[in-house]
Amino acid sequence: MAVRAISAINRLVGLVLSWLALGIVVVCFTVVVQRYLFSTTRLWMQDLYVWLNGAMFTGVAGFALLRDDHVRVDIFYRPWPVRKKAIADLIGVLLFLIPFILVVLTYGWTYVVRSWRLYEGSANIGGMPGLFILKSFIVVFCVLVGLQGLSWACRSILVLTDREELLPPDLRYKHEETA
Repeated sequence: MAVRAISAINRLVGLVLSWLALGIVVVCFTVVVQRYLFSTTRLWMQDLYVWLNGAMFTGVAGFALLRDDHVRVDIFYRPWPVRKKAIADLIGVLLFLIPFILVVLTYGWTYVVRSWRLYEGSANIGGMPGLFILKSFIVVFCVLVGLQGLSWACRSILVLTDREELLPPDLRYKHEETA
């Protein structure tokens, strides 16, 4: 099933890329120690922790969507019955998420291609080469979030057609108790 496959991809990518957080902390700590204890710095290391941060956050966005960790105003959504949540999610994906992803991909694609054509590096003298790789995460973001959005749409359709039992338990809507 597509919902299961897309979710598995985003789960794997999210769990792998979330380890970049450890790298970010180690590199940032090293930069601070170099600067304040040894009065020196390596510009490529400053680039590295910023680039790792960018790669991690764009790469795990689909995983965050899978886990429903994005910001949402739950005043109305949380107490709604499952069918109403499915309708809201389907409308949100079709009217907002997919168009947003298409706009970002359309405008980002030429930006990424240009960067690859130039083998763009850091703007800092002595900075890291390979900025084109980091910019490629714009496309990664669009693909993973777009796929997860399609997965959500499929999940909503399964709920609305009374076929929620086809979803694995961890991908089903959470049933909230209403007061």
